[in-house]
Amino acid sequence: MISFPKTTTKLPRKAQQILQGALPEFLENGYAGTSMNKIAETAGVSKQTLYSYFSDKEGLFAALITQMAAQKFRLVWSKPLAGEPQHVLTELAERILQQVNDPEHLSFVRLLIAESGKQPQLSQLFLQNVAQPAIAILSNYLQEHLELNINDPEVTARIFVGTLIHHLLTQEMLHGREIMPISSERLIKNLVSLIVK
Repeated sequence: MISFPKTTTKLPRKAQQILQGALPEFLENGYAGTSMNKIAETAGVSKQTLYSYFSDKEGLFAALITQMAAQKFRLVWSKPLAGEPQHVLTELAERILQQVNDPEHLSFVRLLIAESGKQPQLSQLFLQNVAQPAIAILSNYLQEHLELNINDPEVTARIFVGTLIHHLLTQEMLHGREIMPISSERLIKNLVSLIVK
């Protein structure tokens, strides 16, 4: 049984308010350019209140990563993978592309990538709350369907999810639609056909 990533939805209302105020600050100014003072101001709380919930900027950013990752994970993976592989994998691929292709989320991923060289633990936290459990869920599903005759379900799951994320990175984040366009429908159809023969 795969457990969902930890979420910060049970944080007190004030802590949630702080995280909501922090997100636009980080997206606009980057990690280094964002101050705790500015976050307090944007969130509409005192500095004392801010520090009573988050002792430093890294801890606040880590809570924000956990919250955003868990929310996105649930939107994509909360529906059980059950049924015939052709349908399940097609629907899952559509869901991944639809839910991950959100401007705010993509901007946040951009920020994480930018910070990953200096603070790898923050990007690893994101992976632990999204990619790691996602690969485990899909690997289990593929392993249960012996008719697919898959030698390494984990590698297949990584290829499946990785192809979809690569599509979003090249088409949306790197503005590849103009120079190397491909429709999501075409990608999904051919990706699924590589697994379900």
